[in-house]
Order: sequence, then C-alpha cells, then structure tokens
Amino acid sequence: MFFAGPVWRAAAMMLNFKSGEIDIYRGKVLKPFLQAITDCNKSTRAVPKRSQVKGQVANIGLVRGRVKLIFSRKDFKKFKDGDVIVAPMTSVDYVPIMERASAYVTDEGGLTCHAAIVSRELNKPCVIGTKIATKVFRDGDRVEVDADNGLVKKI
Repeated sequence: MFFAGPVWRAAAMMLNFKSGEIDIYRGKVLKPFLQAITDCNKSTRAVPKRSQVKGQVANIGLVRGRVKLIFSRKDFKKFKDGDVIVAPMTSVDYVPIMERASAYVTDEGGLTCHAAIVSRELNKPCVIGTKIATKVFRDGDRVEVDADNGLVKKI
C-alpha cells in the first residue's frame, strides 16, 4: 500500500499477531498495554528464597555495594554514587548512572548487550543474563558482585 502525504512517527508502537490478523496499537491506545506490562513486571517478583544468582561475566571485578533496582528512568532519582545497578537490561539513557555505579547486574543480555559493552568501556564489574536478579534482590540489599565468577550474592 502506498501512502502519500506527511510521514508520522510514533514514540512507541505494538503489533499484535493473532489468527493471521495484525493489530497495531500506538499513542494513547497503547498506554494501558504499557502500564499493564510495567505492573506485571513489578508484581511477578515471587521467586523461591535465594541469596545469590549466577550469570555470565561481561567484565571482571569484585565489588560490594547496595542494590538499586532500576526498571526505568523514573528510578534514577533513588540512585546514589557507588550503588549496584540491578536491572532487566540497560539502554543508552542509563549511561549517566552507569558512570557512577560500582557494578551492573542484569536479567537479560549477552556479551554484546548494552550493559556488557559499557562495563568494558568504563571498566566496571558486570554480570549479565542472571534471569532473576530483579526478583531476588531488593533496593538496599548489600551484595557482593563477583564478576570474576559470575556470582552475585547478598552479604
């Protein structure tokens, strides 16, 4: 199909594929979906009691610090210098706090993910791909990030 006229841009868009049909959501219609996803991420934090998680080493190092769970830019205000960022994943807008963090721990990611690349550039310990770090740790937990062995444990 050809569209003539001005090109539109959306800040966010969702495509839903169901039974061969494609539904497109954007703008105000998308807002309830995004809120539901955010609420789901925060409410589905039930995980068997654990005191440590294991992941892949992105950059070596050993540090201790306080956990700050970062799910979005809204959480940046609670971050303090030297805290350990624990996030589902990081993105470019996280860089200002990543520069001030002592280490990074993510649920997702591989050796070429954002957190891994930035950790090597800034030489900060980083453990990625833990799958459950944001569910195991809480804001204020003291942790040891042993990025030599890919372990993050409460202390």
